[in-house]
Amino acid sequence: MTPSVEIDEHQKRLRLGGDWQQPSLPDPSAVLPLLENQAGNWQADVTDISAWDSRLHALLLRLHRILARRGDKLELTGAPETQQRLFHLATAVAPPTQAPKETPPLLSIPALREGLTQVGESFLDSLAFLGSAIQALFRVVTGRSSMRLRELVSSCYQSGPDALPIIVLTSVLVGMILAYLGAAQLQQFGAAVYVADLVAVGMLREMGALMTAVVMAGRTGAAYAAQLSTMQGNEEIDAIQTLGIDPMEFLVAPRIIALVCMMPLLVIFADALGILGGALVAGGMGVTPLQYISQLESVMTVTHFLVGLTKAFVFAMLIAVAGCRAGIKAGRSSAAVGQATTDAVVTSVVYLIIADAAINILCEQMSI
Repeated sequence: MTPSVEIDEHQKRLRLGGDWQQPSLPDPSAVLPLLENQAGNWQADVTDISAWDSRLHALLLRLHRILARRGDKLELTGAPETQQRLFHLATAVAPPTQAPKETPPLLSIPALREGLTQVGESFLDSLAFLGSAIQALFRVVTGRSSMRLRELVSSCYQSGPDALPIIVLTSVLVGMILAYLGAAQLQQFGAAVYVADLVAVGMLREMGALMTAVVMAGRTGAAYAAQLSTMQGNEEIDAIQTLGIDPMEFLVAPRIIALVCMMPLLVIFADALGILGGALVAGGMGVTPLQYISQLESVMTVTHFLVGLTKAFVFAMLIAVAGCRAGIKAGRSSAAVGQATTDAVVTSVVYLIIADAAINILCEQMSI
């Protein structure tokens, strides 16, 4: 039988009939205005229904809640005793009502105070985590830690050889971009040969370390956060603590050491590839290989090289701390893994920009 809904406005009764297990059910849009506009209790008679599923109960519960908003009720008649008990159980407690949360205006004093408080708490938490990491590294250096050599080797491989393909691609392209930008201006003065100077200084002091750090933040830093947050969700970190092992020594220290050891090597590799990419562009601009190499010899100094390596060590520490902190502090759900990964990448990039600006200003003040 086709499902049907008959409305008796005078007796305030809904008579439902037919088979309510069919794919298409009656549209309740004609019933809803009557329930909302006519005060008083209504009855739902289901005597003529031959079969139904949960969709009928969902409709009855919806109609009941419409009436309950103004203090009226929906009475179910003609249903088996088990269905009656189920309906009464579903309607015994009023649906929860949650008042909308008032959000202060974006430029208001409370919003500004809340934002500054969150920034301050995050900064203090980062400092506390950094202090714990330094203590763990000190115990590793003094031979009093529980760090496993196998974990360190695995982290080194993940942070080093596994990252070579993407470092090759980005470094060559960055070197070519620097060369194109410089050649477009230098050719106007007939000084295209100085493209080598621009590429060498740019890669050694700035772009080699910074672009490698950005790639490693999105790759290794996010991987650290995902690994540790997954362990947090599976309660593996709690199990490690129950065994009397410090997670900072067992999980965080090897990852920090691995990235600090591998990052300078990757930066040196990136510098060489960036200079090679600049040579490819310079060759297309009429600069011979001998001229390019001659300019490199005159501009490549130990100072430029050491500035880049210093940035590599600092960036590696910041990326590792940000990734491990996001993973250790993550929640215990699957959504927390994604949030921890996002936080790790965003925090790492912010740290890199601030640290890079600070080192550049320091070098400028020291005339380095």
